[in-house]
Amino acid sequence: MGDKNNGHPGAAGRAATADHPASVRNVVLVGHSGSGKTTLVEALALTAGAVNRAGRVEDGTSVSDYDEIEHRQQRSVQLSLVPLEWDGFKINLLDTPGYADFVGELRAGLRAADAALFVVSAADGPETMAGATRMVWEECAAVGMPRAIVITHLEAARADFEDMTRSCAEVFGGDDPDAVLPLYLPLRGEQAPDGHAPVTGLIGLLSQRLFDYASGERKESEPDADQATLIEEARNRLIEGIIAESEDETLMDRYLGGEEIDVKTLIDDLEGAVARGVFHPVLAAAPAAEDARQGIGTVELLELITGGFPTPLERAAPDVRGRDGKELDIRACDPQGPLVAEVVKTASDPYVGRVSLVRVFSGTLRPDETVHVSGHGLSDHGHETRALHESDERIGALSAPFGKQQRTLTHCIAGDLACVAKLSRAETGDTLSAKEAPLLMSPWEMPDPLLPLAIQAHSKADEDKLSQGLSRLVAEDPTMRLEQNQNTHQVVLWCLGEAHADVALERLRSRYGVQVDVVPHKVSLRETFAGKSAGRGRHVKQSGGHGQYAICEIEVEPLPGGSGIEFVDKVVGGAVPRQFIPSVEKGVRAQATKGVAAGYPLIDVRVTLLDGKAHSVDSSDAAFQTAGALALREAAADARIHLLEPVAEVEVLVGDDYVGTVMSDLSGRRGRVVGTEQAAGGRTLIRAEVPEIEIGRYAVDLRSLSHGTARFSRAYARHEPMPAQLSERIREQAQDVP
Repeated sequence: MGDKNNGHPGAAGRAATADHPASVRNVVLVGHSGSGKTTLVEALALTAGAVNRAGRVEDGTSVSDYDEIEHRQQRSVQLSLVPLEWDGFKINLLDTPGYADFVGELRAGLRAADAALFVVSAADGPETMAGATRMVWEECAAVGMPRAIVITHLEAARADFEDMTRSCAEVFGGDDPDAVLPLYLPLRGEQAPDGHAPVTGLIGLLSQRLFDYASGERKESEPDADQATLIEEARNRLIEGIIAESEDETLMDRYLGGEEIDVKTLIDDLEGAVARGVFHPVLAAAPAAEDARQGIGTVELLELITGGFPTPLERAAPDVRGRDGKELDIRACDPQGPLVAEVVKTASDPYVGRVSLVRVFSGTLRPDETVHVSGHGLSDHGHETRALHESDERIGALSAPFGKQQRTLTHCIAGDLACVAKLSRAETGDTLSAKEAPLLMSPWEMPDPLLPLAIQAHSKADEDKLSQGLSRLVAEDPTMRLEQNQNTHQVVLWCLGEAHADVALERLRSRYGVQVDVVPHKVSLRETFAGKSAGRGRHVKQSGGHGQYAICEIEVEPLPGGSGIEFVDKVVGGAVPRQFIPSVEKGVRAQATKGVAAGYPLIDVRVTLLDGKAHSVDSSDAAFQTAGALALREAAADARIHLLEPVAEVEVLVGDDYVGTVMSDLSGRRGRVVGTEQAAGGRTLIRAEVPEIEIGRYAVDLRSLSHGTARFSRAYARHEPMPAQLSERIREQAQDVP
């Protein structure tokens, strides 16, 4: 790396294609919001000759930006694919949003990629890497995904490449900081009057060559004596780091014995260590000048991607099962094998309809062929989020996206990615296979949406379109969950955060023409009796002809949590005829559903029918139903009624520095901390029980409390009595409702 040719740039305006998996590189760009991922993609596209000028997210000309919402919000909100050609290789760059609310798009990018490029801004402090970016690094490490780091924004006045490199080694290197080392050092030009010296090029530590970008194009030369001295210490450390990860066990002995290891051997070992995911090189990048053809560090990055990152052939075959549920042995990345592809992203285009971004893991996908679509029945903590589904569909055209363009492809081989049109039933995460041999891939893990957004249609016209718009929205985004709450009668869209919710509302409006209003989210409260009580229901009316006559006497007593409503018949002597006892129970249960104090369902009580009276002519099923309901209401009037609130079991994984802050906040939410335990990476797992009414916005608040470094999960535990003061306020609010 650094000794190779500049390659052969791809031609702007045509689709990059691949005919063998060995010539494909799938790379996902990961980094916090504002780190410069999209700008870097633009620079790589310019250097590779895919565009004639770099675009911008701000004015809607970015090659990795084709969503109008991104233009309005001035940030990336979705995964986008930018295919390039360089030195005979097809490079699929997967640009992911940096904001935590769109981690689902990031996970999709990780699923489709074979290597990750972590983008870090030199203008920011190390704390920007300590949160979500570090967690993603650990996810990649868990599956052995190769990773490299590129430090951007070197042009910023406060940029310090050396300090940021050390921070990367501390945050990402863990127990082995020498596995995170720079391959190049930035070369600065003359100091400006303000004291800032701009970066004009790079010095290769292995090749000991100078790469000058000052003219707008990369020029290679010998470093002078001062520059050679500057890199000596960093070069020696890099060589030792590469040799330490070499598969050649004799190399270290030879090096320590004073032998000069040739550069080609070092580069080969470096590329092998990167591909195995055991060494993580740090590179530098800075934007090109207005009229420049190449941004600083872009050629070096392209060389690393093509030479150091693995081919799709090196990725293990996915877990695949047949229709009978048995696991099948699929040869990794065989273009001639059975078709196995996965929908990693789904979007709606106003002109061509639904467009699916697909990664092919086996076989070859071709336009106009019929494929079998298999989808998982997904659930989240017991909530069904998506039904199991499968169908045969004829796919439309295959294309490669490039900004707002869709460039036609003739085929898509194993290891490659493509956009597929007209898969009307396919959803994100679905498997595409041959219709003669349906297959299903194991799903990838998605974060739970934990921020509830209660919505209602703005008008009658919107109400007619709301259901279809919501179903499409959820089909496209598996990190969004739709709930139709039968207890609160609310439509709730569960999101990952406020920005995620804003994008969902904007897509409903702009893409599906549905205007909705956001309303306060209601928690499913319950009621129960605090002690024994008795009630008499008397329903006697006479108004000519048949009257209505039913009297029943009941006793109500509380039961342990989770018991529901228990009805017991203890009538003796036929005071209530046998045929009307089910009517009394029906009336009691109907009233229990409506509530007896504040309009919330009554639970966990035993209702015992003790006595009653009937009339030979005027008694009826309807009369005894009414009497049963009246009896329960009277019993409630003379009793103390508890309002029950749902309590959630909450687990918070947080850095040790924020444990005290988080625990204090949980206590302020009426939470009870039930335990803590030390977790890896200087973090603590806090277990607590917290009333759900107190954690409606916890997804937002926790992010603020921990500066984005914590995450949490929640699961329903039980209902328990609310504090009297809060309970009384809710009763008063219920009485004020007309």
